[in-house]
Amino acid sequence: MENRDDILKRIHIALDEVRPFLKSDGGDITLVDLENDGTVKVQLHGACIGCSVNQMTLKSGVEMTIKKHAPEITSVVEVSMA
Repeated sequence: MENRDDILKRIHIALDEVRPFLKSDGGDITLVDLENDGTVKVQLHGACIGCSVNQMTLKSGVEMTIKKHAPEITSVVEVSMA
């Protein structure tokens, strides 16, 4: 993946942009990994874990915001660290 450090920096900016919305509902998000195919792996925390709309939040909020800052990202997936 071209310029990985720059892409990671832009992903962190995107996560910082959505974090206040997640925190207002008692949740949070952490970047786990950036795969070579452009997949971003994230972990949801707090109230986001069992939330019935977390997949909608992930796709409509988090993925959209990450792709706005880093258009080369192909998808965002949630991983469980259990």
